[in-house]
Amino acid sequence: MNLRFTFSVIFLLFFSQLFAQNFTHSEKQLLLSGDTSSMMRVLIYTNPMDMEVLGVDSKDIDPADPLLGLLSRRMFLSMRDTANPGVGIAAPQVGINRNAFWVQRFDKSGSPFEFFINPKIIKQSILTRKGGEGCLSMPGERGMVMRSYAIHIEYQTFDGGWHSEMLEDFTAVIFQHEYDHLRGMLFSDRMREQQNALALPLPQGIELLIRPFTAP
Repeated sequence: MNLRFTFSVIFLLFFSQLFAQNFTHSEKQLLLSGDTSSMMRVLIYTNPMDMEVLGVDSKDIDPADPLLGLLSRRMFLSMRDTANPGVGIAAPQVGINRNAFWVQRFDKSGSPFEFFINPKIIKQSILTRKGGEGCLSMPGERGMVMRSYAIHIEYQTFDGGWHSEMLEDFTAVIFQHEYDHLRGMLFSDRMREQQNALALPLPQGIELLIRPFTAP
């Protein structure tokens, strides 16, 4: 890791923490509306008012905000709604423009769900994979999207601590999908962006293999 990259990461994390805020009054009202033990409504791309939330950048949230736990619980219920279950959901999808989302970790035993606060993609591989994607905010829609195969991420947990990881394959795809939501992008936007993108296939004869994970 070179000095310039190290400084960039420190700069990013410092200013992310500096500008992280608590929920606004309107956000609190939405979080506390209705039955707080139930799921929140998932915003839909065909609703113009919903797109006013889905189509804009989100802001960092203070991990110590007392309502963040409630948001995570209600988001989880929205994501796992039996009528339309998903493998990830971002806060903008329930009407809260904050940098937080759930991701199912298919790279871990049992494929647990994890909640990421103020996530950042620090670096991403030039090696990409193309696969089908859907979205809770675009029910019934699917499309083929190119994503980086591996990403280096930074994020916070509820204790405020920062963590760094490398994600690969489908878990990295889910993370990138949810990360796009924080920047006001749907997977359909990504598809349009990639229509004329140059992507070169790997040279013939190169073998890509995946070794099963074993604990050190």
